[in-house]
Amino acid sequence: MTAKPAAAAARATVYGYPRQGAGRELKKAIEGYWKGRVTAEALKETATELRRSTWQRLAAAGVHEVPTGDFSYYDHVLDTSVMVGAVPRRHRSAVDADALDGYFAMARGTQDVAPLEMTKWFDTNYHYLVPELGPDTVFSADSTKQVAELKEALALGLAARPVLVGPVTYLLLAKPAPGVAADFEPLTLLDRLLPVYASVLADLRAAGAEWVQLDEPALVQDRTPADLNAAERAYRDLGALTDRPKLLVASYFDRLGDALPVLAKAPIDGLALDFTDAAAANLDALAAVGGLPGKRLVAGVVNGRNIWINDLEKSLATLGTLLGLADQVDVAASCSLLHVPIDAAAERDIDPQILRWLAFAQQKTGEIVTLAKGLAQGTDTIAAELAANRADLASRAGSAITHDPAVRTRAAAVTDADGRRSQPYTERATAQRAHLGLPLLPTTTIGSFPQTTELRAARADLRAGRIDTAGYEQRIENEIREVISFQEKTGIDVLVHGEPERNDMVQYFAEQLTGYLATQHGWVQSYGTRYVRPPVLAGDISRPEPMTVRWTSYANSLTERPVKGMLTGPVTMLAWSFVRDDQPLGDTARQVALALRDEVNDLEAAGTSVIQVDEPALRETLPLRSADRPAYLDWATESFRLTTSGVRPDTQIHTHMCYAEFGDIVQAIDDLDADVISLEAARSHMQVARELAEHGYPREAGPGVYDIHSPRVPGTDEAAALLRKGLEAIPAERLWVNPDCGLKTRGWPETRASLENLVAAARTVRGELSAS
Repeated sequence: MTAKPAAAAARATVYGYPRQGAGRELKKAIEGYWKGRVTAEALKETATELRRSTWQRLAAAGVHEVPTGDFSYYDHVLDTSVMVGAVPRRHRSAVDADALDGYFAMARGTQDVAPLEMTKWFDTNYHYLVPELGPDTVFSADSTKQVAELKEALALGLAARPVLVGPVTYLLLAKPAPGVAADFEPLTLLDRLLPVYASVLADLRAAGAEWVQLDEPALVQDRTPADLNAAERAYRDLGALTDRPKLLVASYFDRLGDALPVLAKAPIDGLALDFTDAAAANLDALAAVGGLPGKRLVAGVVNGRNIWINDLEKSLATLGTLLGLADQVDVAASCSLLHVPIDAAAERDIDPQILRWLAFAQQKTGEIVTLAKGLAQGTDTIAAELAANRADLASRAGSAITHDPAVRTRAAAVTDADGRRSQPYTERATAQRAHLGLPLLPTTTIGSFPQTTELRAARADLRAGRIDTAGYEQRIENEIREVISFQEKTGIDVLVHGEPERNDMVQYFAEQLTGYLATQHGWVQSYGTRYVRPPVLAGDISRPEPMTVRWTSYANSLTERPVKGMLTGPVTMLAWSFVRDDQPLGDTARQVALALRDEVNDLEAAGTSVIQVDEPALRETLPLRSADRPAYLDWATESFRLTTSGVRPDTQIHTHMCYAEFGDIVQAIDDLDADVISLEAARSHMQVARELAEHGYPREAGPGVYDIHSPRVPGTDEAAALLRKGLEAIPAERLWVNPDCGLKTRGWPETRASLENLVAAARTVRGELSAS
């Protein structure tokens, strides 16, 4: 059947695009600037060129309205803090002296000044800088960046729509500034903030903006009546402005729920909704409020967070249903394309047939344009695209890579007993203390040590054939010897081998498991200049052979101290991959857990007495709606226990989590039944230690005393002060001393100094405890 064209021709748009450039030019320019090799002017020129090329690529693909303001040197929430003048007091002098250097100081800190706290952007692996606000915060408008980027796009002859973080989401993401009472609610500052947004909107209108997009993803979470009232007030007041562009309020990542009727009746001009995973709920809710008469609806029908091709016919059916619910229906991805790589066509090592299943940002843009054309002009105009799409979907569904009978049989045979340790924690703890003989406040690190230029060059040399496997392994052995020697001399109690052979904590394992695909150019921003290449979880998972035993055993041979075996847990293997969308996530997690269980058992058999299974993504993947959380946490914690429960009682199981809000999952952390957990705590001032204590967490824990995401070297006194704060919540016999996270991104000089100070702090506090 041929769809009828929409009454008003549908337009294609996107909410945002990857910032880094095809060759990660932005990363290289920024890091060059930090090192003094790139001037500020050269950095700005690189940024200008990246914006220009992105907008022109989008326009050439058929996008009718390009986004501006989504580009960032570090983080768009930090950009919003600058826009509204919410610069922390400790950073004001740096910002006043040099705006760019001050901006980076807020993001990264300096030796003398701590950075803003960093945490995950909703349930993604993107990290944002948390605004710090208090009762004395004075907002002031600075629309310089937003206006300048809009003018750049308009000067190219393009229709452009500035994108801003909405005022309600901005305040809901904020935290009380240091020294402000913990119960302070930043949302109480809304009436103070709205005039600043009004000023920015007026500036954008004067610069030529017809539309401005205000992103309110916080409204897809469970919201209180006070939150919803704030949203109603915000868009009543902003909508009532006379000197403003048209307002498009955007939500994404989940269903809008109770906030939908609030926004539907607000005096705004358009609403953007996610119609992918949240499709049925948002569509039904939109119909229930009578649609958006007289308004624009931007329908996010292409998944902006995963890399599988869209089912075009299914999306067209959704779009067709929406036609009667708004005056104008436009087509978009479900969220910014920031969360996917740039172009699948750059991948040369993936089978061409499989490559046709993948859609990165450029391919998703093509899908959006195709859907808009079909909606506006009828499906006959895209008949060839629909036929090719059907064939590609059928190819994937029928592929042998997606169905391995042996893997499925093993997963189906798992019992509850397979996910339980043979003895309770109290008995295991006694056995482990006797076996390991560790001191009070044992010191350790999270796993990785600096990934030097020499290590990256060695991997490149191996790939290029400039060295053979034996030559490469010799370089890895040399690095492991250095890492072990340094830790022994420093006095660290539980050592790591430093992971010199690993390119990434997920990719390294994915490359050795069946069912995964690796990309060469699939870079995605995690935070700042940190980019990762998430592997593609395409099919059923198994482990052909041991993955880590060789290097962990070698490290063990160099020392009498315990060396941790290091693995990435099943939830994180899913969360930091582009996971398959053709079966329940819990089924995939069980397959990965069984593969990792084999590795854990092999490590123990090789003599490894401490094994760490990292799950930093456990909180990140938590559903945004509380009603959806119990089912997720059931399979997530079960998959961890399935990975770790096959070992002896005296084998100590560690896990690690970082840069997330842990309070929501303390019971789940308990349910993991790990013997020791290490957690990020330095930037959040030991908040997680207090949360564990309030829960009555009964096991050992290491809240971090060294913030590794900043180049600062914490002094001994600073680390000792954090350690004492940790002792206020966790008894000394259960408290570990460690950094917040792995040291991969740090340089050797700062790593040496910081770890020496960390060990000195532990010794200082041990002495205080023994003297008391």
